[in-house]
Amino acid sequence: MKISVVVPVHNEADNIVPLIEEIVSAMSQAKAYEIIYVDDGSNDQTTAVLKQALQDFKALKVIRHEQSCGQSTAIHTGVKAANYPWIATLDGDGQNDPADIPRLYEVLTRERETIDNLWMVAGWRNKRHDSAWRLFSSKLANGVRARLLGDNTPDTGCGLKVFSRDRFLGLPYFDHMHRFLPALILRSGGQVISEPVNHRSRTSGQSKYGTLDRLWAGIIDLSGVIWLQNRAKLPVIKEVEE
Repeated sequence: MKISVVVPVHNEADNIVPLIEEIVSAMSQAKAYEIIYVDDGSNDQTTAVLKQALQDFKALKVIRHEQSCGQSTAIHTGVKAANYPWIATLDGDGQNDPADIPRLYEVLTRERETIDNLWMVAGWRNKRHDSAWRLFSSKLANGVRARLLGDNTPDTGCGLKVFSRDRFLGLPYFDHMHRFLPALILRSGGQVISEPVNHRSRTSGQSKYGTLDRLWAGIIDLSGVIWLQNRAKLPVIKEVEE
């Protein structure tokens, strides 16, 4: 396994070192790996903690946005900076479990033998540890999205995913694209499968997204993705022989 672990963060100072330690432990059997933290314009102690962590963890690389540009841009920055062909993404709040990364990579490798153009294994938080209201709003949003986009993915909001770096960089890039990666991959001719993963309660910090923020952005972006889907053409290509 040669993989780059990309972690976007904004004001997550207390969660940084514990999560890096977990990632290092999870990657102990990898042939090669790197950890790329993208500091998305944090204004707490995140930057200082990451600078110190650079001295303590050899696999760590840190990139900083001077101003917050959002999670999708932070992920895109991290993937572009990655050195390995496979990417794992994690939310920086510690609710995703890095121990799931090797298993998702194993599933991806195994299933690629029988599923053509499999580009991604998406985490599925089938046992979530969130508030009742957040669970309800997420279930509603996932249901509406799945019905309109037909992406056959039960949990696109899960930050834990393993996917091809090159295929990701070939997708249309826009703000909030991380919420629609399965649909964008399907639109481009790839395949996605979902795999249950561990989900944990947040122990430090606060969520960066409110329900109304998600709803408004989701309506706008959903319309845009539907527009992209309706204009996609996937030709059947055959080589012409003499």
